[in-house]
Amino acid sequence: MLRWALLVLLVFLLSAALTGTAAAAEVPDYSITYTVTVADDGSAFWHVEYRTLLRTAADVADFEAYAADLAEVYLPEFRGLMERSAAQAAAATGRSMAIGSVTGNAVIQESPTGRYGVVLYTALWEGFVRPAATITIGDAFTGGMYLDRGNTLVIRIPDGYTVAQVSPDADATRDGLVWSGPQLFGAGEPRVVLEPQAFPLVYAAAGLVVLFIIGGAVAVRRRSSAPAPSPDPAPDAGTGAASLEDRIVHLLKSQGGELFQSDIVRMTALPRSTVSTVLNDIHARGMIVKIRKGRENLIRLAADAPADEEQ
Repeated sequence: MLRWALLVLLVFLLSAALTGTAAAAEVPDYSITYTVTVADDGSAFWHVEYRTLLRTAADVADFEAYAADLAEVYLPEFRGLMERSAAQAAAATGRSMAIGSVTGNAVIQESPTGRYGVVLYTALWEGFVRPAATITIGDAFTGGMYLDRGNTLVIRIPDGYTVAQVSPDADATRDGLVWSGPQLFGAGEPRVVLEPQAFPLVYAAAGLVVLFIIGGAVAVRRRSSAPAPSPDPAPDAGTGAASLEDRIVHLLKSQGGELFQSDIVRMTALPRSTVSTVLNDIHARGMIVKIRKGRENLIRLAADAPADEEQ
């Protein structure tokens, strides 16, 4: 059963739209979450997570056998499926596309609700959308897509954009646009039209800087007329930085070893400048590499890539 379910992961990913009979299938004992993070340079980072409950020792043994064959058997199958999907979309849209940064990982996770086998595949799809002032997501889904019961599709949009149109309507908007199965999408769906935000965040940030400068000047004037306080012991500056570094490294490990820098900012809820400083420190120690993707950095743990690249 487990091997059949894992095969379904590869069949369902971007295959042509399935017939409606699939929606009436028996409730599966696994779930798949497809997370597509779109960048303003036209690329999209695919994060595909398969999760199944391991009820018996036989289930655990099957999963461990799958994990042992992942690098040589299943990862090439995933890469081939993504490449065929990109080739079909490129032919249909007339846009150059390519698949890169393909990774795969399989782990067993213990939780209060049981033991789970988790398989994570990632890939970077260059040319997934056409870069423009108005970005339209969906033309790469040339054959449509079917989400089985318990499966989820999440589309995350680039910073600085807002959703102008979406079809069909998303089931939720937490951490991106979310659709839950069972659901059958037509050709070119889901379709999402993005427009630049009317008030770019960069201007809002500039306004905050001005406020901080004014507030700081007022505070300095007030302090100049007050008696100087006795100095406090200096805090350990390294403690906070180290905890942030550990937090980001742990996040990268939990997400298959790589994330776009903007995703790290969003998922940690830290200021961009703080994330940039911490990443520079980690990079200087050789713990990560930075891969330039258009106007954005893809951050990868050093164990997964030998040297910095620019693409």
